[in-house]
Amino acid sequence: MASLENTGTMSGAGVGILDRERIIATAGFNRWLVPPAALCIHLCIGMAYGFSVFWLPLSRAVGLSAPKACPDMTIVQELFTTTCDWRVASLGWMYTLFFVILGLSAALWGGWLERAGPRKAGVVSALCWCGGLVLGSIGVYTHQLWILWLGSGVIGGVGLGLGYISPVSTLVKWFPDRRGMATGMAIMGFGGGAMIGAPLADMLMNYFKTPTSVGVWETFLAMGAIYFVFMMIGAFRYRLPPSNWKPDGWTAPAENKSMITTHHVHLNNAHKTPQFWLIWWVLCLNVSAGIGVIGMASPMLQEIFAGSLLGLPDLKFNALSGEQKVAIAAIAAGFTGLISLFNIGGRFFWASLSDYIGRKKTYFTFFLLGIALYALAPTAATMGSKLLFVGAFCIILSMYGGGFATVPAYLADMFGTQFVGAIHGRLLTAWSTAGIIGPVVVNYIREAQLAAGVPRDQLYNTTMYILCAMLVAGLICNYLIKPVDPKWYMSNEEVAKLQAATKGATSGPSGSFGIGKGGFDAPALLFWAFVGVPLAWGVWITLKNAMRIF
Repeated sequence: MASLENTGTMSGAGVGILDRERIIATAGFNRWLVPPAALCIHLCIGMAYGFSVFWLPLSRAVGLSAPKACPDMTIVQELFTTTCDWRVASLGWMYTLFFVILGLSAALWGGWLERAGPRKAGVVSALCWCGGLVLGSIGVYTHQLWILWLGSGVIGGVGLGLGYISPVSTLVKWFPDRRGMATGMAIMGFGGGAMIGAPLADMLMNYFKTPTSVGVWETFLAMGAIYFVFMMIGAFRYRLPPSNWKPDGWTAPAENKSMITTHHVHLNNAHKTPQFWLIWWVLCLNVSAGIGVIGMASPMLQEIFAGSLLGLPDLKFNALSGEQKVAIAAIAAGFTGLISLFNIGGRFFWASLSDYIGRKKTYFTFFLLGIALYALAPTAATMGSKLLFVGAFCIILSMYGGGFATVPAYLADMFGTQFVGAIHGRLLTAWSTAGIIGPVVVNYIREAQLAAGVPRDQLYNTTMYILCAMLVAGLICNYLIKPVDPKWYMSNEEVAKLQAATKGATSGPSGSFGIGKGGFDAPALLFWAFVGVPLAWGVWITLKNAMRIF
């Protein structure tokens, strides 16, 4: 016999502390406590975006003052060598591992997450992500690249996948009135993780650095410990609403007047619909265009503007001295930080806007505005306008982040909320695909242009027009999205049977049951400050560095 506690959750005999039934909210619980719980996890796993801060120190982990290079070493030999330093290109494979494993793990275990609940998924995510950092530190300490790849890349990647999707279904259920804003708040954290983690890692490496160590393995251990505490706090603060809960005074929109369904499509059927694959391509094409730019943002700014960044507009990249190249690299790092900031802000802004204009119109905006801005970029470069060029890419990256944050709400609109987390997990294979397509398009076209003798300030012109074409394809896919055919909807009996199978699920009339109220009361404000202060510190560091561009 279940009993209600004053903690705002339901407990009962035989229910484990991590079980889904343990975290069903009761009267008095404030729904505004759930988004910062999601942020606790996303701000930690978002450091995956900032892992490049470790590449240069790791590339001289053996030589210490300078890389101890072995030019004839194969990649297989590099996996096991203890006497030669690793190449930056080999370390960069970690980035691919992160996002490929993220998509695969989210697809594989999304259904389990829906059954197990966000608390258990959050704990497993913390164990994998932080455990991966610990194993990665052993790989760095023993100088075994395969251990680093296995620990931080593969095991950590599983933690990324589970941590990324753990709050999606939960937040959509808590905020049916503002689905876009809710998922935007959480997924904003994933973009912000590097903004906090990269400068923190730099500080820790400088603190731990000794004459015999570059300070990376110690930093891995320290960040693993810090992240574990934050992620466990987030996991244990997750709560689920009862199955028939809805916000006080809220009425679902009329289905015949919108693309928001009040029905549910089963996980096993979602991928059989054209809507799933159209949204898959919408996300893949939007992300492919953005992720290629993120990976080349720093060299792109340096090669296009070169001496202009130092007040010497007539000085091309090849004419720069070594000291000048170091100086513009530091300035370009500010550009990377600035677009990361817009990536974060876009996740909240565009997802929140989608609550008012709809998901389809939001993606139309991404594609139409993106096409215009990518086409404008070569003109801005030719004009030598840093402000126009940087502004265009800041907006582009805001829409890249906005695409991630808006898609869970798009899926909930199409397929209902019952399996949205698991469906979102399967859709993230589009991200894995984009993580390969985007960098390949940008990097290989750049190499081909260089080989053809194209001046460095014009290397990216062809790339921008190809990215425009990708966005045109995405625009067409988005246009073709229509409401799901009713034949795929679960019957009311099927939904009731599924909900009855979950212990602690309520039955009977729907309502707020005194749950979800409170707004930004004192506990909510304190929890938001707990995640907001580190985020504000990261924003301040980013803006301080970005000012050097102009």
